[in-house]
Amino acid sequence: MTAATWRPRRARFIPYVLAVVVVAGMVALAVGMPSNWGLGDRIGFVVVGLIVAGILHILARSRVTADDRGVTVVNGLRTHEYEWAEILGVSMPEGAPWPTLDLADGSTAPAMGIQSSDGDRARYAVAELTALVHERGEAREA
Repeated sequence: MTAATWRPRRARFIPYVLAVVVVAGMVALAVGMPSNWGLGDRIGFVVVGLIVAGILHILARSRVTADDRGVTVVNGLRTHEYEWAEILGVSMPEGAPWPTLDLADGSTAPAMGIQSSDGDRARYAVAELTALVHERGEAREA
């Protein structure tokens, strides 16, 4: 099996556009400041813009990847790897922002790489992931 990766469209597009706008705005502010502002102040504006862009990148990097070994979920700063046997199912109730993975230990894990704001694309991704979970081996009783 080749790896299948799902990433949100809107939830990636908007943060990256905002990052460009923020950095460009901060550079414009740094260049356009009155002459009594020093070089350190100007650099500070640009650095703040880059920090905001970095935070927006962290929000936009969410993804879900399924391969032969299992499912890797990247949500912001955290990455979780699950073996196929650990995942019982995938659910995304109407109105939920993203699906959750139902795990064999009784817990759930959000899969923010699939966003309901993507509409039919998200429903198709959930159906694909659900089919893979059923095919690859839901947690079986010993």
